[in-house]
Amino acid sequence: MSTIVMLGGNGYLGRNVTEKWMRKDPNANFVVVSRSGQNKLVSDRIKNVKADCSDYDKVMKVMPEKVDYIVDFVGRPEKDPEMFKKLNDDPADVMKRIAEEKGAKAMGMIGGVLGDQAFVQGKKKIIKKLQTSSVPVAYVEPTLVIGNGRKDSMTKMVPLLKFFGIFSKKFRPVDVNDVADELIRKIENA
Repeated sequence: MSTIVMLGGNGYLGRNVTEKWMRKDPNANFVVVSRSGQNKLVSDRIKNVKADCSDYDKVMKVMPEKVDYIVDFVGRPEKDPEMFKKLNDDPADVMKRIAEEKGAKAMGMIGGVLGDQAFVQGKKKIIKKLQTSSVPVAYVEPTLVIGNGRKDSMTKMVPLLKFFGIFSKKFRPVDVNDVADELIRKIENA
């Protein structure tokens, strides 16, 4: 039986990865750590806990004894460097420390290739830092992730990105199910 910790896992990507992983591994249990401690996914295999994912001590208080895999879904573009660090770097540092201390088999991370360049470059730096760990890190760097009901200002760009995607994969939108499958596969094979 695997124990999988999802930092910030109640958002769009986290929910989709959790659903996919639950179907793939009927013996996996999930601990979803978020600011709200609430999740749209309800299952006896999902434990939702409330903690600030950028604060190691607070996250450690809600950690299970055993952690097989840990995935960081926390992050968003921020212009203020301190806020960027709190919302992007700090949760990744928390994940790395917990993975090392708990002897996790692997860590997971979502990067990106489209959007705010400071955010994209910041995520690349975080991934490089995670790669210095004794615990393997698996990551995906999708373009615009679509599907499973996502409707926001970014999805309005889908027709244009599909057109540009004919000429370059860098612009082609990707289905959230494909992103979830790729991330899970990479984590399990890390």
